[in-house]
Amino acid sequence: MTFKPAKWPRKLRSQEWFGGMSKDAIYHRGWMKNQGFPADMFDGRPVIGILNTYSELNPCNAHLNDLAQRVKHGIYEAGGFPVDVPVFSVSESGFRPTAMMFRNLAAMAVEETIRGQQMDGVVCLVGCDKTTPSLLMGAASVDLPTIMVTGGPMLNGYYKGERVGSGTHLWKFSEAVKAGEMSAEEFVEAEASMSRSPGSCNTMGTASTMASMAEALGMTLSGNAAIPAVDSRRRVMAQMSGRRIVQMVKDDLKPSDILTRDAFQNAIRTNAAIGGSTNAVIHLLAIAGRVGIDLTLNDWDEWGRNVPTIVNLMPSGKYLMEEFFYAGGLPVVIKRLGEAGLLKNDALTVSGQSMWDEVKNVQNHNDDVILPAEKALTQSGGIVVVKGNLAPNGAVLKPSAASPHLMQHRGRAVVFEDIDDYKARIEDEDLDIDETCIMVMKNCGPKGYPGMAEVGNMGLPPKVLRKGITDMVRISDARMSGTAYGTVVLHTSPEAAAGGPLAVVRSGDMIELDVKNRRLHVDISDEEMAARLAEWKPLTAPPMGGYAQLFHERVEQAHTGADFDFLKGCRGNAVGRESH
Repeated sequence: MTFKPAKWPRKLRSQEWFGGMSKDAIYHRGWMKNQGFPADMFDGRPVIGILNTYSELNPCNAHLNDLAQRVKHGIYEAGGFPVDVPVFSVSESGFRPTAMMFRNLAAMAVEETIRGQQMDGVVCLVGCDKTTPSLLMGAASVDLPTIMVTGGPMLNGYYKGERVGSGTHLWKFSEAVKAGEMSAEEFVEAEASMSRSPGSCNTMGTASTMASMAEALGMTLSGNAAIPAVDSRRRVMAQMSGRRIVQMVKDDLKPSDILTRDAFQNAIRTNAAIGGSTNAVIHLLAIAGRVGIDLTLNDWDEWGRNVPTIVNLMPSGKYLMEEFFYAGGLPVVIKRLGEAGLLKNDALTVSGQSMWDEVKNVQNHNDDVILPAEKALTQSGGIVVVKGNLAPNGAVLKPSAASPHLMQHRGRAVVFEDIDDYKARIEDEDLDIDETCIMVMKNCGPKGYPGMAEVGNMGLPPKVLRKGITDMVRISDARMSGTAYGTVVLHTSPEAAAGGPLAVVRSGDMIELDVKNRRLHVDISDEEMAARLAEWKPLTAPPMGGYAQLFHERVEQAHTGADFDFLKGCRGNAVGRESH
């Protein structure tokens, strides 16, 4: 893609506030000067908002203030005027009922913050997984020049000489405790090694996946995704991004120039190659909706189907993000895709160059971390989309984290009506379940939880774990942590709380999962399905009042990204001017 920069100098958006000698301009400049800014900061240089999701209650983002200072240095060096703008920060580990419920609120707040204030360009500082898509969504809706800087993953954890992946080993150790293979004391001891430095998850969880998606979309400088949070090169990346955004403003290089259909194809294929999180599906669908790109679950299935998973990272493989960075990081993966004819090479990036130009000279420094295609973890690593009478609009599964022997399976349903029902019954020794069954959980989708929590990777019953069984087919309308693993079918759409077929599945029904043929079927007749649906009633009443009610009433289903219906499309950056 050829990008033609705008002619410079030109009148900037910020000059509507600060330019000239009118009463309004003096009012706006005067108040800003109480912070000690020199007069020439308002002389027409680009005003860059550093949108910072720092929060001590968001541990993945608690180090971002340091990066903000590095971004600021870069902006000053390039002749810009940087301003710190704290924005809504949402943490997967610390928000109730679930961080996903607040992704749309964060995106809406960010959109209006950018549109309503005197910025010419935006640097988005993000980390924990929902902050990356929410800021991308908000920025895309306004369409001012934008560059992303992620906070980076934490360092490797180690326990008894074994690599400990944040999240992934939490699930592993928790199951080991239930199986009697690990003591509670050992579990607590291992806890200290899970999160030993600033940064987000060190596995290919959703945070690292979304950092990779931002880079594969072209919205970060090349190499951003994998640099550890505490590595000095993360600070350099922040400073270089600060320099770059000033030039992007001068060139008028906007998200709409970068976030094309080709860019989304590159991201989806990259997600397959890295064994990325299923959460990327719902986030990229939402981001595409903000820029008017018609992206569907079918695109996910088609574009990712023949892409091998070549990144040997937990939860699919054995290494962690630290090794991925040392091996060459995401640029090596993107180069591999280009060499295999799987990359839209001309896709534009925030650098002003094409994706291929950014990666063509990189080298792989460890072929056990970034594998040759013939040694891939799986030859078809893309997110699988299955459909059938249980999921008319689709459901998703991550093959690289699933068990091959369960990819075609027929079993008796053991149904949990919601997460509380699951928790109340799963450890009951009298529960009628064995490893051949299929666990089904309802009412955990966008409306049902509400917010679609990461509870889809249901832990197995202790009596099954004690047999040495580590995986069963699990189906729900929930999400799953990107750090988790297993043969787990997620995002079933329509969800149970919206009256989808999942709502009327009963224990004892036979369910068939056929990944090869993309089929998810409950073995009842159309007539029986219709009769059950006619009798169905919602499990709980909708929330009354506040954001929860807005969410419940306006959230869309998972197969379109679970965004609010009224936030689709780019609304631009025009604002009215108020006189004082």
